[in-house]
Amino acid sequence: MDFSNTPIKRIIPQRPPFMVVDRVIFCDETDATTEYTVADNSILLDGNTLSAAGVIENMAQSCAARMGCVDLLHGEPIKIGYIGDVKDAKIFGLPAIGDTIQTNIHIIEDILNLLLAEVCVTSNGHTIATARVKVARTDIIANLTE
Repeated sequence: MDFSNTPIKRIIPQRPPFMVVDRVIFCDETDATTEYTVADNSILLDGNTLSAAGVIENMAQSCAARMGCVDLLHGEPIKIGYIGDVKDAKIFGLPAIGDTIQTNIHIIEDILNLLLAEVCVTSNGHTIATARVKVARTDIIANLTE
């Protein structure tokens, strides 16, 4: 389902200048894709590029956005999740200010409120980062205001 017209602040709890996801362009039960245009006011910059930590944070926020969209698909309130582990992270490049990255999430396992996802970040048609991310889903309802 296309969530590109749903304001991201209604899906994830992060707020500027710490937000590194602009929109969810697709989400279903097992896959999601987010976009982020690297902003010049991000606190996760390293010079004129998004830092490696910023790319990893984008992966985490993209997983959170996917969880929020799945909650919306099920007609449930959006709940908080916590990153439990980032494994096998590989950074091949860093996007510059103004570059748009797409982050693809594919759920490998979803067992007992624990998710394991393969995450791939691309920029200008090239893979710039990959990782496996574990997320623990809670029953805590997110307080999301615009």
